[in-house]
Amino acid sequence: MKKNLLSLAVAGVMLCVPPMVPLAQAQDSAPSLVAGALPDFSGLVQEVGAAVVNISVVKKIPVDVAMPGFPGISPDDPFYDFMRRFGFPVPGHPGFQGNAPRISQGIGSGFIISADGYVLTNAHVVGEPEEDTEVTVTLNDKREMKAKIVGVDERTDIAVLKVDGKDLPVVRMGDPEKVRVGQWVVAVGSPFGFENTVTAGIVSAKARRLPSETYVPFIQTDVAINPGNSGGPLFNLAGEVIGINSQIYSRSGGFMGISFAIPIDVALKVERQLVEHGSVQRGKLGITIQPVTQALAENFGLKQPTGALVASVEVGSAGERAGMQVGDVVLEVDGEAVKDAGDLPRIIGEKAPGTKVRVKVWREGAEQTVEATLEQMQPKQQAGQSRAGDSTDSKLGISARPLTENEARRLNLKPGQGVLVQSADGAAARAGIRSGDVLLAVNNQPVDSVATLRRLVDAAGKQFALLVQRGEEGRIFVAVKLN
Repeated sequence: MKKNLLSLAVAGVMLCVPPMVPLAQAQDSAPSLVAGALPDFSGLVQEVGAAVVNISVVKKIPVDVAMPGFPGISPDDPFYDFMRRFGFPVPGHPGFQGNAPRISQGIGSGFIISADGYVLTNAHVVGEPEEDTEVTVTLNDKREMKAKIVGVDERTDIAVLKVDGKDLPVVRMGDPEKVRVGQWVVAVGSPFGFENTVTAGIVSAKARRLPSETYVPFIQTDVAINPGNSGGPLFNLAGEVIGINSQIYSRSGGFMGISFAIPIDVALKVERQLVEHGSVQRGKLGITIQPVTQALAENFGLKQPTGALVASVEVGSAGERAGMQVGDVVLEVDGEAVKDAGDLPRIIGEKAPGTKVRVKVWREGAEQTVEATLEQMQPKQQAGQSRAGDSTDSKLGISARPLTENEARRLNLKPGQGVLVQSADGAAARAGIRSGDVLLAVNNQPVDSVATLRRLVDAAGKQFALLVQRGEEGRIFVAVKLN
């Protein structure tokens, strides 16, 4: 702190004022300084608030799922009095429901995107569409409308509702690509059921990838988001929606300063398909990928760690028919750069099945382009067989052996493919190799025995990439550096 400033602690807040200015004068000038430094959200909220809605979801859960009870027990049963005394629901006493279903209620937020009543929210707010599900949308003016679930997409956590209405207030859409980290943003929603609650903060990061999400480049903010905010809009200072508040990072279950919003452009692409088809159709290459680290980039001869590294290729998939190989690094799809591994599922997933794409890959130190015709991604992907190679040696600090026929069959490997790691130490352990891993290849050269692995490691030098199959986790490349 500069020497010409005097620090005063007032109610736990540090105020900095010039030492020669009277305190009363400093306090008088403080509001204007704060007003000039911070935005006033009142006009924005007044403009957009009418299009933000509260969503109530009621579901009837069958009694065998909700609460078993004891519908068959009679007063003559010796356990009847025992159950009654300890509060269990029994016939003839309060709390007994018999075969009546239990009512489950949930709340969330949403916003109107068309004057005729289409509403966007999160898929986890409404859940799977069921016959006994009732969804009610409450507007800012207290009007309540029954809503129909048009469609739900769990992969992006987007749901579309429809209410019967005319000339309804709507939000304006913004461009998430123009949003900059550090800019002010505002969330409007119904945390804990408190309707039209406004919270504000800044954009903390863009294109944030979460472990369980591969199709959404989240906008990270420090806007306070709590249960009930889900599905509500995230606005920029122009009053435009740039995202849908979806998740928080928390160790306590409550807000801890990190929240995530689905970019509105991603949401609108999903919304169009849900309205037109009732579901979302996505393209599929049929490959498994992993990020390219600096060490892997050096092994594959890339100038910088970029792209998506192909760890396996499903047999009979679009990728295999296009000639894609394990060890390829995908750099572009139809001219769009794949900056990191998380970009590829989104780029491919946004294209319709049957679309022909040109995929630029880095292979054996040079760029190549292959053409693939995308397949239809199924709602739940089945793990397909894949083709790759094998690896091992004493320099690595591992003990390894060939796989048995049963082990190879269980892992969908060919006879003689790969060696099983029994223990790992030294360079292998430092690289993350562990007992139970199957070493498949060294620098894309397949290993069919311990002797082959030793030979390939000797020829690879001080740094190389191992292709590893790790149980049900799939195949990954691991960069290894020898001392």
